[in-house]
Amino acid sequence: MRLARLVSCAVLAALVAGGCGSGSGPKGNPSAVRVVAAENFWGDVVRQIGGSHVSVTSIISDPSADPHQYESDARNAADLSDARLVVVNGLGYDDFMSKLLDATQHTGRVVLTVADALHVSGGDANPHLWYDIPRISEVARAIESELAAVDPADKAVFATNRTAFDASLAPLLRTLAEIKRKYPGAPVAYTERVPQYLLDAAGLTVETPPGFARAIEDGNEPSPGDAQKMYDLVTHRRIRALLYNAQATSPVTQHVQDLAHTAGIPVVAVTETPPPAAKSYQAWQANQLGEILRALGG
Repeated sequence: MRLARLVSCAVLAALVAGGCGSGSGPKGNPSAVRVVAAENFWGDVVRQIGGSHVSVTSIISDPSADPHQYESDARNAADLSDARLVVVNGLGYDDFMSKLLDATQHTGRVVLTVADALHVSGGDANPHLWYDIPRISEVARAIESELAAVDPADKAVFATNRTAFDASLAPLLRTLAEIKRKYPGAPVAYTERVPQYLLDAAGLTVETPPGFARAIEDGNEPSPGDAQKMYDLVTHRRIRALLYNAQATSPVTQHVQDLAHTAGIPVVAVTETPPPAAKSYQAWQANQLGEILRALGG
């Protein structure tokens, strides 16, 4: 996997020069729990559960950037210096956070790793956990628990908000069930494993050669054999839809898209972070699920 680059020595030097204190506290509400999320989709879940009692900063939020290539900076280190709760994805997706956390250690800070909360591990585990919609409620409960631990006075608020969050996932689960009912086992392909959990939950069959997807995810050229298998899937119309990562394209993935367009196979873009127009994690995933549903019916 293309691991996120570790924070540079220059960043650490800037942090030391600026000091490692706890900071001035959250803007606008000094009593709010200061939270830093490595990615903005987890930051949005924290925001929904914490409400006005949290102040959330998300480090990865640029929808036009490849998250795997993210480089930390001194501002990120400063944000972490006074955070009470830090949420990271884990599984190597945001390894840049490890050095940042080591450089900004302070007493009382809690780090929640989503992969640990979901008990997902292993060197080849798919790190795109936010696409596992049926299990997002488990992440929400873990966030609620950590917020209640650092701010027990607002425990009831966090519980109420988490219940509302769980209820808001119902339309997504209904769409997954609809896809599963209408198109059971339908063959699809992706350029890399970003939507794997989503497709599994929808009961679809992924035909992409594993070696092809892994090479693309690692930023490498797929082997000639894997590439040809992928091209044949498309040109011979053995799939109902092609999903591609719009934030990490290459000549190879562009060629696969071109072949799909020529073959008349619907192409669906998925992203690793929400686009600016998405008002919430739920809205982002609802839009992508809707695109997949339309593609399968096209």
